[in-house]
Amino acid sequence: MLEIVGPITDIETFATANSIRELARLKKVYGFGHWRKRKGVAEIRLPDGAVLAAEIHWYEATGIGRKEFKIKQILE
Repeated sequence: MLEIVGPITDIETFATANSIRELARLKKVYGFGHWRKRKGVAEIRLPDGAVLAAEIHWYEATGIGRKEFKIKQILE
């Protein structure tokens, strides 16, 4: 399980609406909203207790919030 222990910085949106391959599933699971796929850098805690910086990706919609965080790259 991914635990974010600090603020997310360098946030960028790199896909919106129909550019998101998972859009139909997101709407079915979480509801309708203005979905965006975003990325940023954050300090995370791994299951073994190690804390390190990583690039993370997630889906986000207004009124629904941030969903499905994924580690894409360890930066340290």
